[in-house]
Amino acid sequence: MAVVTDPQPPAPTDPPASPDGGRRRMVAMTAWGVAFVAGWLAIGLPTDPAYAFLWIWAATIAWNSTRPWRSHLRFARDWVPVVLLLAVYNLSRGFADNGATPHAYELIVADRFMFGWATGGEVPTVWLQEHLYRPAVQWWDVAASWVYFSHFVVALAAAAVLWLRDRGRWAAFMRRWAFLCATGLVTYFLYPAAPPWWAAQNGLLEEVARISTRGWKAFGMHGAGNLLNAGQIASNPVAAMPSLHTAFALFVVLFFLRQTRRRWWPLLLAYPLAMTFTLVYCGEHYVIDVLVGWAYVGMTFLVVGLAERWWAARKARGTAPERDPGPSDPPAAAEPPAVPATR
Repeated sequence: MAVVTDPQPPAPTDPPASPDGGRRRMVAMTAWGVAFVAGWLAIGLPTDPAYAFLWIWAATIAWNSTRPWRSHLRFARDWVPVVLLLAVYNLSRGFADNGATPHAYELIVADRFMFGWATGGEVPTVWLQEHLYRPAVQWWDVAASWVYFSHFVVALAAAAVLWLRDRGRWAAFMRRWAFLCATGLVTYFLYPAAPPWWAAQNGLLEEVARISTRGWKAFGMHGAGNLLNAGQIASNPVAAMPSLHTAFALFVVLFFLRQTRRRWWPLLLAYPLAMTFTLVYCGEHYVIDVLVGWAYVGMTFLVVGLAERWWAARKARGTAPERDPGPSDPPAAAEPPAVPATR
């Protein structure tokens, strides 16, 4: 006789959780935090893509220290193309001006047209620095420096969390992020534009200070922005249109917005607004740069979303079952009638 039993669940394939896994994770993350602060004070904050990736990879190893090493190596394998793409993007952006005279005057006119009625005819950057900039570092300078620095790590950290939790969503995130970077880079070549601090240095605006890193001096951390300052010197000074700083901030928020409870939406949306204030106040971008960056984010979600749906429909057509015979198809041969069984 056959014995009917309840189906058993499949055997677990992951390594069993260690009884002291929580304590081990806490120790590993504490060691990572101490090493991060030491590197921050000695070298600077991780604003270079490769340097930031190393810290994020180390954080994932510390957080999941119980996982086998092949899992951590798989993370590095998947992220190497991303890091190389960001490195190429940073290097190629430095050649975007091609020696041409950058666009500056029309950006000044656009900001004055939009906000001159409220700023006495000044661009918002000049007006903000006239009212907020002081010789001594203020608390808003500290906040602005941290918000500016977040541009270099927030998107990478969000992508790392997605990789750990849902690799399919990580791939969707990366497709959109790569498209946003590519469209911004193409625009830098086609339309090299100068930021407010450059316009002030060339006599197109009143005095504008570039103050995106001065906030760290309030804590005596004069070397915190070493990598960022070096990157600003080596980067293209006329890659301001669109503002990918604020575009990245809005992109990350919008990607996670639908999966977030509505009561947290104001807090999330405050991040791109804080980035906008930081960029305009610190002399890095005009408001028109920010608005164009936001438009690029909308275009990214629209174009990549349509491309994904088209690709999914194409794959569905390729795997669809054979069609039913139509009227023009020859009729199938009739089966012989069944013979009644005899007792």
